[in-house]
Amino acid sequence: MRSSNPVFSRRGFSRDNGYAGFNTAPQAGGAAVGTQGNPYAQPQAGNPYAQNPYAQQDLQQGAPPQAPVTTGRMTMDDVVLRTGTTLGVLIVTAALAWALLPIDDANIGRSYGIGIGAALIGMVLAFVQSFKRKASPALILMYAAFEGVFLGVLSNIVDNRIADGAAMQAVIGTMAVFAGVLVAYKAGWIRVNRRFYGFVMAAALGFILLMMVNLLFAVFGGGDGLGFRSGPLGVVFGVVGILLGACFLALDFKQVEDGIAYGAPREEAWLAAFGLTLTLVWIYMEFLRIIAILNSSD
Repeated sequence: MRSSNPVFSRRGFSRDNGYAGFNTAPQAGGAAVGTQGNPYAQPQAGNPYAQNPYAQQDLQQGAPPQAPVTTGRMTMDDVVLRTGTTLGVLIVTAALAWALLPIDDANIGRSYGIGIGAALIGMVLAFVQSFKRKASPALILMYAAFEGVFLGVLSNIVDNRIADGAAMQAVIGTMAVFAGVLVAYKAGWIRVNRRFYGFVMAAALGFILLMMVNLLFAVFGGGDGLGFRSGPLGVVFGVVGILLGACFLALDFKQVEDGIAYGAPREEAWLAAFGLTLTLVWIYMEFLRIIAILNSSD
């Protein structure tokens, strides 16, 4: 399983890596698409006991099928526990950075430098994890710790120097998006399929390319670059970023659901936690940026 975040979306529940993905709809009279080479998928449409060696015999003899073996498989409890642990580490380190790294005139430069350094280390750890074949809880928790330091420093600066209460507003906004997408997904209002996946990935790629161009213009041309991340245009792109984050959440929910349904190994729950954390950080950062722009005196 992977994060749907376009920066780290390397592996997923797809027919190429042995897990179910967005291509698992059953074909008429045949096996589900994408089950070739998938040891956990259901090769016979409508048969959830395909991995039980006695299931086919029981069905042929008219006996009730035996329950599948689920030992070592990912469950929703696993995902919730590991996501809570990862977010808990991030929140604790963010709170410590807020409390221990002062942002007064004499210390703001040093604190901001520590925050940027932590962000770079967190980015490297995230890339390392994204290219590993298996989840590494240590790497994921280290990423959360360093990302928390960065978010703590940045949130403190925005909250105390630009917009009072910005951090809490961004947290509430992030929680509202998470809850809204979860409700919409469970109610079936969001249909996550191959077309949805392709559209979101294309939109995300375009968004990231524009942000990179804007950054290059800012670095070499000075100022705010092309203005995509400041002023009214910055607010517009911030809203677009939040909407993309909401789409990533829907993709994450779908991948977690598929992983549980098709019997992904328990350690995949750490990748689910990793992906959800990445997406929530994305959304929080976009909210914080919009609040800072709207309250900026420039």
